[in-house]
Amino acid sequence: MTAPPFALFSAQREASVRKKISGSLARFERAQHSLAGGVSTALRRSARPSPLYFKSGKGSRITDVDDNNYIDYTLAWGPLILGHSPEPINQAIAAQLKLGHTFGAQHDLEFEVAELLKKYIPCADRVAFANSGTEIVQVALRLARGATGRKKYLKFEGHYHGWDDSVLISYRPTRAQIESAHGQPIPVGTGQRPNHETVAVEWNDRQMVERAFAEQGHDIAAVVLEPMLCNSSCLPADPGFLQFLRDITTKHGALLIFDEVITGFRLALGGAQQHYGVVPDLATFAKAAGGGLPLSVLAGKAEFMSLIAEGKVVHAGTLNGNPLCLAAAKATIEELAKDNGSVYQQLWANGEKLRNGLEQILRHAGLPVVATAGGPVFHLSFAEHPARTYRETLSANTALYSDFGLALLDEGILALPDGRWYLSTAHTADDIEQTLNAIQRVVEQPI
Repeated sequence: MTAPPFALFSAQREASVRKKISGSLARFERAQHSLAGGVSTALRRSARPSPLYFKSGKGSRITDVDDNNYIDYTLAWGPLILGHSPEPINQAIAAQLKLGHTFGAQHDLEFEVAELLKKYIPCADRVAFANSGTEIVQVALRLARGATGRKKYLKFEGHYHGWDDSVLISYRPTRAQIESAHGQPIPVGTGQRPNHETVAVEWNDRQMVERAFAEQGHDIAAVVLEPMLCNSSCLPADPGFLQFLRDITTKHGALLIFDEVITGFRLALGGAQQHYGVVPDLATFAKAAGGGLPLSVLAGKAEFMSLIAEGKVVHAGTLNGNPLCLAAAKATIEELAKDNGSVYQQLWANGEKLRNGLEQILRHAGLPVVATAGGPVFHLSFAEHPARTYRETLSANTALYSDFGLALLDEGILALPDGRWYLSTAHTADDIEQTLNAIQRVVEQPI
């Protein structure tokens, strides 16, 4: 394969971008003297050539401090399902601001949003609120242990369930780490507590799941998973695999937990469980649920959620049910639900047009490319074959994708460094056309 222009001329592209982002470069240098790593979450340091600083966003566009304007496919790593600064959310937050920021007590938005969630999410007999995806997964796992009296949970390699020690396990390990672990769960960083609760197996591997239950089923409280593996190349479940998990957890008295922090309100109004037609016992939501404000949700069947209601399983938090966040959530859900959720047709159509266009242009240029999943979220990688498991994603050419992303940035297209592409309801057919034209330029022209 001949190296494409965006790889051969990556140094020139980087120099071009650096000339445009002097304000971001200066701010990042300043921030590193006061803010650990210069960023508020470590993942943002991977931006090339530097983390960018932004001052505004509207619709599908975002503007940095140097007044560069980008078509945005990062959407704040997923939450902005309606795009940047949508008017319905602006109005809802503005109205609530006049009434109060937080009460530390009850208010009408709590049950109003809960009723909407119950209406649209298949497993939602009852819900509970928190503020981040990480903490709501902890609530779900605590609830599973409380309901079953068991200690362990089963998770899949490559799946992400937050940064707590108990779940930051076997998430994107290297091939060398996998080989040296001899089947044991792999912590991501130093300082993590020893973990004896996690049973980690490969995604889409029925035999490994069956073996885990045969050997440790008496101690497995739950199986937790991303129903589509969005955090590692957007790998879908094999046909029938989600139903297999539903059946085997039921058989062994364990709970099935869908981590819908990404898939919730993105694949469908009722999340992946509606999209795939498999209903879990519990499901966690965040990102799109708050439309850009910090909100997470645990939705579950009444027999399990009653343990929280009765105080047998503790769920607490000063800012849980924050009225500003719930005002944004209500506006978001009502917008997505209009006309029986017809906006999802647009989301899927635009996403597929972009995904198929990317594949066509890059393959025509002689590049091995795989675009997995589709519609409102998909993943692009330079690889010979589609992957089924996390380990199979390790053969992708990440260096080539990094050069590709840098060239896109130079052309005014903002995409995440890990290959994920998010779409919002604000993205238009013209945005998609402009993006495909930019991609055509980066594969044909040096700079």
